[in-house]
Amino acid sequence: MNYIIKNATLVNEGKSMLASVVISDGRIAQIVPGKDTINRVSTETVIDAEGLYLIPGIIDEHVHFREPGLTQKADISSESRAAVAGGVTSFMDMPNTNPQTTTQGLLKQKFDLAAEKSVANYSFYLGATNDNIDEILKTDPKKVCGIKLFMGSSTGNMLVNDNDMLVRIFNESPCLIAAHCEDEKIIHENTVCCKDLASKGEVVADAGIHPFVRTTEACYKSTAKAVDMATKFGARLHVMHISTKSELTLFRNDIVLKDKKITAETCPHYLTFCDKDYDEKGFAIKCNPAIKMASDRDILRKAIIDGHIDTIGTDHAPHLWHEKMTDDYFTAKSGFPSVQNSLDIMLNLYHQGLISFEQIVKLMCHNPAELYQIKDRGFIREGYYADLVLVDLNHEKVIKNDDMLYKCGWTPYDGMKAKSQVTHTFVNGNLVYHDGKVEDNIFGKPLEFER
Repeated sequence: MNYIIKNATLVNEGKSMLASVVISDGRIAQIVPGKDTINRVSTETVIDAEGLYLIPGIIDEHVHFREPGLTQKADISSESRAAVAGGVTSFMDMPNTNPQTTTQGLLKQKFDLAAEKSVANYSFYLGATNDNIDEILKTDPKKVCGIKLFMGSSTGNMLVNDNDMLVRIFNESPCLIAAHCEDEKIIHENTVCCKDLASKGEVVADAGIHPFVRTTEACYKSTAKAVDMATKFGARLHVMHISTKSELTLFRNDIVLKDKKITAETCPHYLTFCDKDYDEKGFAIKCNPAIKMASDRDILRKAIIDGHIDTIGTDHAPHLWHEKMTDDYFTAKSGFPSVQNSLDIMLNLYHQGLISFEQIVKLMCHNPAELYQIKDRGFIREGYYADLVLVDLNHEKVIKNDDMLYKCGWTPYDGMKAKSQVTHTFVNGNLVYHDGKVEDNIFGKPLEFER
């Protein structure tokens, strides 16, 4: 079906303007500035978007959709539907599934699953291990978003701690390296110490100790090592989920994105929560790296404006509620779902006057497309795929667990007010979400990369 979106305020490439957009055969056929400047063609459905804002579809380069093997928590079908309800039209999924995605054969299986299940566009990372360099070298950079490198054992047994292997990855990877950076030795020592203190009754092993186990020091030391190796070997490095102000000193903001080889991502929760929120939220906001101090949150808010941070990803990582709500810090799972709420949370920062809408679009749409060199997505441009989202900036709501489409059925943002609402989401020109409903018979496409 073809569409005309009339009288929307386009937020795109640093500007806002009133315009209409014609969607034909899955792509943006025409952009016409002004109000009521385009007439209906008989084959097109008209959506009058007066009072609404039209943005490119969000590209979330950092999700854990849990399929295969962990589908009791989430799966590609459920989480992609939650994604489009939140304005996310493309996602890149991490390899810590079961089995872990560390071979080209297992990578292909995930692409095949997504083709049958995902309403959003998709790509998948190949996971690095201490012994799969041959698989890494086979990766097609035009079809695969990147290589995921765990430099801290956040999950499973994918920690890469063999220095010779790290050298080969940084020197030979055929595509972008997306790194989780936390120093394993520091975390292990802190964990042993906290367990000992807890056994003596000298500390309470609740959620509040998390930033004292996964510390700023652990983040900085590992990130500095990754940046140093990427610089030495000329690798394309993207450091995920920056959580500390100290790490920001390792990244440049004096060059344009297309010329950067080392870039950084943070997440909405690091811009929203701080250590004081553990008292109320508890293990619901336990994640790796840990949410840290208010001073870290406040400096990160500045970094998304001044260019030290290049993208916003969610690190969407669902767990079942009973896996989170234990009485023991050491067994409570780390990670939480957020892909349906990321735009809500970022727009709350806009409503607080902390960031412009144009900058949000840059961080969540334009920059991921440019950074990963995604073909024909991430911008509202004639000829590009019609991945588009309509947003009502004046629709106040309360975020509720009951409204989430996540298979796990909960959100750490439960009870928070949001002052905006996604009303329509288009993926490849198809209206996949509107009136609170997801169209289940429409499927996304694999992302293509111009590398």
